[in-house]
Amino acid sequence: MATDPSAAPAEYIRSHIRTVPDWPERGVMFRDITPLLANPRVFRVLIDQFVHRYFSPRPDAIAGLDARGFIIGSVVAYELGIGFVPIRKKGKLPFTTVEETYELEYGSATVEVHTDAVRPGDRVVLIDDLIATGGTMMAGRKLLERLGAEVIEGAAIVDLPELGGSKKLRESGLALFTLVDFEGA
Repeated sequence: MATDPSAAPAEYIRSHIRTVPDWPERGVMFRDITPLLANPRVFRVLIDQFVHRYFSPRPDAIAGLDARGFIIGSVVAYELGIGFVPIRKKGKLPFTTVEETYELEYGSATVEVHTDAVRPGDRVVLIDDLIATGGTMMAGRKLLERLGAEVIEGAAIVDLPELGGSKKLRESGLALFTLVDFEGA
């Protein structure tokens, strides 16, 4: 396990991501970020990678995708001194919302955002823990853009390139920043 975060932060972060075979179903290699969240030193290195990237020019807000995008996104927003926008699963937000349905690896889902979460012209970074098929991030982007925001970049800890999501997002014109790639879904 890598112990020196200054040598190669991405490898240090990678070394703290657990692979869980056959979860949530047979044949899937689940990339579990909870070990890196549990270690305060690794968590700091992780957050610093995003904070340094978005420090200048600073976005107007960070939007986090339900649920692990909340963990990273809210801390990054706090460190940058900007607002945080939660994009939640359908039925979890108490105010007026807009929604977007998308396809997952194992079915479909719907996400929502409050109609007053961003203002037209706001520059927003959209964050999640990983990019698989790209459906969740694309849905979040559509919601923010429907409200008039400009999604300047999508960001994630992990990219699973074999599932094609990052390619699909880039082809749609979304700039992406990821820290770690894992081959083999």
